[in-house]
Amino acid sequence: MTTQVIVLNGGSSSGKSGIVRCLQQVLPDPWPAFGVDSFVDALPVKLRGSEGGITFAPDGGVSVGAEFRALDAALTVGIAAMARAGARVIVDDVFLGGRASRQRWEKALNGLTVLWVGVRCDSAVAAGREIARGDRVGGMAASQARVVHEGMSYDVEVDTTHTESLECARVIAARVTR
Repeated sequence: MTTQVIVLNGGSSSGKSGIVRCLQQVLPDPWPAFGVDSFVDALPVKLRGSEGGITFAPDGGVSVGAEFRALDAALTVGIAAMARAGARVIVDDVFLGGRASRQRWEKALNGLTVLWVGVRCDSAVAAGREIARGDRVGGMAASQARVVHEGMSYDVEVDTTHTESLECARVIAARVTR
């Protein structure tokens, strides 16, 4: 079966976005990518920091409300529709809800061939990246490094602690079926 969707799950600053850019270069076909960061950036300002939208606590905790969830559900279904229409798609997500986060993707992607990828990174390394980025609430990387992988199983796992994005992308690309 031809892989139609690659779903990357990892904590903040784990290196998912870099891997996605490298995957887009090493995979022979065009693979558009959709990520949680670009989704949050696309939200109306009124949903950032609001109870119904998304809030970031001073310690790096993330809370989402009903309006965020509704828009996120629409995005998930839309991405699945693109794959069903013939696009091969990469998803960059953070499964803060653990197994429930994956289950919503499994439901939307039902019937499609999906490669599930776990992107791991030592929490101290991710925290250092978080500081260097300057666009994250401090503590987010450390708090997410392990929790997003609890109860998860993957087709392939990569660890960016000491491995560059390009090498991780090559490992993932080797698992993509044509």
